[in-house]
Amino acid sequence: MSPSPPSEAKNFAYAFVITLAITVIIYLFRGFGILTFLPGGVIYLLILLSIVMGIVYGIQKTRRF
Repeated sequence: MSPSPPSEAKNFAYAFVITLAITVIIYLFRGFGILTFLPGGVIYLLILLSIVMGIVYGIQKTRRF
């Protein structure tokens, strides 16, 4: 049985999943023409934020203490 990740890693996991979900939803809505007023920079910012949160989560998950 593998040990559960620390609670701080779980918080980063939740933040990563939430930012990724928001990014995908906004990207799809913009593609369907529902949120056409959003500039492309917002999409790039959300994608960058999702990547950063994924990296931070990965680092927190592999910490030993």
